[in-house]
This record gives sequence, structure tokens and C-alpha cells, in this order.
Amino acid sequence: MSSPFLWGVASSAFQIEGALAEDGRGASVWDTFARRPGAIRDGHSPAAACDHYRRWEEDVELLDRLGVNAYRFSIAWPRVVPQGRGAVNGAGLDFYDRLVDALLDRGVTPVPTLFHWDLPQALEEGGGWTSRDTAHAFAEYAAAAADRLGDRVGRWITLNEPVVHMAYGHAFGVHAPGRTLDVPDVLGVAHHLLLAHGLAARELRSRGLEALLTNNYSPVAPATGSAADADAADAYDALHNRLFTDPVLTGAYPDLSAFGAKEVPGVRDGDMGLVRGSVDGIGVNYYNPSVVAAPGPGSGLPFDLGEVAGAPTTAFGWPVVPEGLGRTLDLLAERYGDALPPLYVTENGASYADAVAPGGRVADPERIAYLEGHVGAVEAARGRGVDVRGYFVWTLTDNFEWAEGYHQRFGLVYVDHATQVRTPKDSFAWYRDLIASRTGG
Repeated sequence: MSSPFLWGVASSAFQIEGALAEDGRGASVWDTFARRPGAIRDGHSPAAACDHYRRWEEDVELLDRLGVNAYRFSIAWPRVVPQGRGAVNGAGLDFYDRLVDALLDRGVTPVPTLFHWDLPQALEEGGGWTSRDTAHAFAEYAAAAADRLGDRVGRWITLNEPVVHMAYGHAFGVHAPGRTLDVPDVLGVAHHLLLAHGLAARELRSRGLEALLTNNYSPVAPATGSAADADAADAYDALHNRLFTDPVLTGAYPDLSAFGAKEVPGVRDGDMGLVRGSVDGIGVNYYNPSVVAAPGPGSGLPFDLGEVAGAPTTAFGWPVVPEGLGRTLDLLAERYGDALPPLYVTENGASYADAVAPGGRVADPERIAYLEGHVGAVEAARGRGVDVRGYFVWTLTDNFEWAEGYHQRFGLVYVDHATQVRTPKDSFAWYRDLIASRTGG
């Protein structure tokens, strides 16, 4: 009998937990980055976030009311291994132990992510992802988490959106750790992230557990029919969509010559064999498609990003194109064929300028329309034969949205960040009813 389709929501530790110094948690690169003047919009602090560390039971009750059968959350590496390597913090694992049990008691499948960008600061000071040692530290942490939770948690995600963490955190400097490395060093970061995935996947699978890798995908179209724009689109596609997918499915990196790289630095004998075939599923995070043009003078990259014409936009300015999710799923199936494992849409959602009305209602018709379109795209792709086994809305509660602070609201639940009062939005009821209609609940 096949497993039921997973209808869920997704979150990440740093964006919701708060309690940054509670119960032995160590500092992360985001703790440090958020203290930089100007790093976070309007100086918003992540210290409280959604106070989920203290209010987790309330949030689990919201999940129960929503009727989801899966919850994707992340485990905070510095809460479990405060210095990144060495002593494991039992109190940190206790928190996730309680969370997992509470989810299972309500029929909700836990789907933990081991790394959602919150590298322990102690490892960053030793080189962070520019160091191969960090990959081995990650595997040790993965083993510790799996040893504690693996008797109840069968499906694990190793890394979340490594291309975003690589680019925003190590090339552009707008996310933690705020580095601006040159191309070879950035590609070295990519390899160490992939190596970390491969080593962690080996640990998980040796315990009889599934290992997934979650990537951010964006279907790419050239701005015009020119050869130059087509070349630019190919370069962007290689970076954004293939850099962290080709190696795990084909055992080789894509052609990165447009970036002046004949090869990815840091690759040692055995690395690609470890990485190839190391996934039991691919997580697909989709928000919008990309339009790409040939680079202008002084661009510094082999492409320029353009605008998607004619599409409505979210509060983040992202174009709303549900069919782009369908294209993404189709392209993965076409590109990788029999090498492609099952797919899970592990993030999809939209930010809008929500507000609580005097009667307590939070009307968000734009979000409902967004989700309706994207769920429809997933179901249509399944109808075409693409093996998609889950859909997770980003996110349950309005949270700390990285460099945007608390300005962007993605949640199905409105959070007053001054009081931590949670108010389900209209989209919460819509998703609850959709799940019930699909599951007979």
C-alpha cells in the first residue's frame, strides 16, 4: 500500500524559535550577522522570533486544527551541538524529542531539516563552509540527531536551498555569514555543502532512514530570442537549478565555464561517488520563475535578471506564476528521467501585507488565490505522471524573514510580534478545507 500524499506546512528553526541562549544553545552565524548595523531591515532582532521554543505546544495545536498530516521543521545545529563539533547538548535534543512525540500523537509526520542556514558560529570562525572539515562536522551532527530521533522519524532533509545559502551568504553578502568571496571560493563552498549532504546521507541511510535534499528551483526563460540571452539563461540555469541537483543524480557538476570555472575546486577522489545517488527524494522549493538576459557592462556575472512581464506580484515583489511550478516539476522529470527520485514540494507560499481587522479576521484573498493556483499546478503535474508525493505551504506562522526582519508575512497564521498572539488567517481555513477535501478528513 502506497504512503498517503503529504499535505503540510514548513518552517525553520532560526525563523521561529527565538530563545537564542536557552538551555545551552550556542551562537549561529545568523545571531552574529543580525547584530551587524544595517544587516537586517530596520534593525529587527531575531531574539524572540515567534517564541516557538516556549510556545511550541500552541503551534502544534494549530497544526492539529489545520489538519495537516506532515510538518517540515528544521533542527537548530547550534542547539544540538553548540560548538558545531564535540559535545552534544542533550537539552537541545530534548526539545525536538518532545516536538516529534507531540506531532506523532496528532497523526502528523515529522519531516526535519538538518541545516536551514544556521551554522554554528564556532565553525564559521574555523572557516565555515570554505573548510572541508565543516562537512564532516555536519555528518557527526546528523548522526547525533538521527540516533536520538530516528526511531520515530524516517524521512530527513539534509540541506535547505544550498544555492541560496551559497550565493546570498558567500557571494553577495546579504545573508549570514555575510561573505563576498570570489567565484572559485564560492564554488568551493558549493562542493563542501554537497559533500556535507553526501556524508550525512550516508549516516542516515546506514540507520535505515531516508535522505532528501531540498533545492530552490526557478524555471528560466531568455528575455529575447537572441543567442546571447539564450547563453545567459543557460548559465543561470546551471547555477540555480543544476549545481546542487546534477551531482546527486548524475555524479557530475554542470558546465560552469560561463563563470570562468573549468572545474569545481576542492573535489577529491571518491567525493562524487559519495554524492551520486545519495537522495531518496528531492525537495522542491518554488516561488517564481526567472527571466534572464545577457549581462550588461560591468555586470560581473554571465547574466542579468529581468522582470516577468504581466504577472501580479507579492509583497516581496515576486511574480505570481503558478504554471512555473508545473514547469519546474516537468523539467526535473524530463531532465533526469529514471535517475529522478520522488519529488516533494517542500516550500511554496507568498508574502502579503496582512492586517487584523477590528473583528479579529485576517482576510488574505491574494494568498488563497496563490495557493489555489499552485496546488492546482502540482495536481496537474501528478496527472501528467510526475511522481510528486507532498506539498508544504511556507509557512505556518508569520516569522523572522531573514534580512527582511518581520516585514514579510508568509504565514497562514498572523503573529503579532509584540505580543506573540496568533490569529489564523482566512487562508488557514481555506487550506484546512482543501486538505479535508483531499483526504476525506
